Amino acid sequence: MSGTTTGAVGLRRRAAGAGANRWVVLVVLCASLLLVAVDATVLHVAVPAVTEDLKPSAIELLWIVDVYPLVCASLLILFGTLGDRVGRRRVLLLGYTLFGVASAMAAVADTAQVLIAARALLGVGGAMIMPATLSILRQVFPDRRERAVAIGVWSAVAAVGAAVGPLLGGFLLEHFWWGSVFLVNIPLMLVSLPVGRILLPESTGAGDGPWDVAGALMAAAGLFGVVLGVKRLGGGEPADSAFTVVPLVLGAALLVLFVRRQRRRKHPLIDLRMFARPAFSTSVGCIVLAMLALVGLELIAAQYLQLVLGLSPLETGLRLLPLTVAAMAAGLLGARMLRRFGPRRMVSAGFCLTAFAVVLLTAMGRHDNAGLLLAGFVLLGFGLETTLFGAYESMLSEAPPEQAGGAAAIGETSYQLGAGIGIALLGSVMNAAYTPGLSSVPGVPASASAAAGHSLGEAYAVADRLGGTAGEALRRAARDCFVHGLHVTLLVSAGLLLMGAAMALRLPRLMHCEVGEVEVPAPREAARPLPTHARP
Repeated sequence: MSGTTTGAVGLRRRAAGAGANRWVVLVVLCASLLLVAVDATVLHVAVPAVTEDLKPSAIELLWIVDVYPLVCASLLILFGTLGDRVGRRRVLLLGYTLFGVASAMAAVADTAQVLIAARALLGVGGAMIMPATLSILRQVFPDRRERAVAIGVWSAVAAVGAAVGPLLGGFLLEHFWWGSVFLVNIPLMLVSLPVGRILLPESTGAGDGPWDVAGALMAAAGLFGVVLGVKRLGGGEPADSAFTVVPLVLGAALLVLFVRRQRRRKHPLIDLRMFARPAFSTSVGCIVLAMLALVGLELIAAQYLQLVLGLSPLETGLRLLPLTVAAMAAGLLGARMLRRFGPRRMVSAGFCLTAFAVVLLTAMGRHDNAGLLLAGFVLLGFGLETTLFGAYESMLSEAPPEQAGGAAAIGETSYQLGAGIGIALLGSVMNAAYTPGLSSVPGVPASASAAAGHSLGEAYAVADRLGGTAGEALRRAARDCFVHGLHVTLLVSAGLLLMGAAMALRLPRLMHCEVGEVEVPAPREAARPLPTHARP
């Protein structure tokens, strides 16, 4: 392996001889991922309590919710490549520290501005942690067969974290104040810091040439602008608004300049030649397409369950739980499927299975069909995780070890961008199919119809104000239009998924395995100072 791995005592071992240590390292990395995944969703159920206590304006509330993923997505490349340069464990431990401090700051925030600042710091910590976990995993599992098992466990933990977040948040809010959803991070950080310092191996890339600080800042600013613009589109903001167009244009321009800068530099921040490898570029494209097609559907599905079927938030969460369980199962079975079928068939089949599940869900109507929803969500979760597992594993295995941090950051950035674009795209499709049907409801004034066309929730509010026959007619028409829009959106999503299945045919047919060396520190001696050459 061309990347060097330096432990506290510089002990080199054959990969096969340090098995126990590698799997302990995986446990520590999964604990890190679980923390970040939970924090990404735990605030959602606390928003009403935060609104009642801090009285934020509409803009402040939007930033409270969005600033964490926005900052995290923007800084993934910066910290992923910095970890390759100064040490991935060092960046990970700094991320732990910042995450704990920001959590305490968020828990005691007494104004919306303080909470926004704390959430932004949490995003910085998350951007340090996420690519570091994947790049260290790439380093300590040089054998691809074992690495596939590790990535399967890693992805299953991510699915658990996404599901546990709202449930944990709901439990804490029933017994404590809203700040408790952040305080839960602190004891985990207090354990993770010393354990990570003792057990995790330090590793860096080749370290040739100076780190491109200007390029890193350019990438961060460009991603911030693009993600901000995409999030505004996904939130229903006008496409011609200056606050949407300007960030998008400036962000895209900075990213173009970043790419040109990297191509000219002798020692680039990210070696763009990785994208010339079909397996790497195809894997990144598959991650974007999978998230683009499906993330918006989860949001729309939650609205369908609550507003059309009339389920409570808890009942909605329980209905969506099979999706998470199926995703966990696919993650745990992923390594075996990858060895048997190879990346090409695995990812393509995952896309096709997910497309089938999406088409199956077009049978959803105005009335509850629990069996159909259960089957659709199980197939959806299993197919999606199969696709993402195969794509992530192929991308990470194709990247050179010295570029592991940059490759992990590219994968995570692709995930975030795909999710943001998916919400914007599928939300636009949904609105285009939903709104026209409300333009001429008998007995409903034009102004009321226009307001009802914004969303199903607003349509119900307008119907309640109208009352009588007109209100009931509007409510019924809005529900029917929403179901029609859901069907159209599902079909568009299925088309995108089939495009992904075709794209996946460029992946390698077989899983090519390699065995390399890895250095793992001896736990009892890991407290010694790092050698001089390993310090920044």
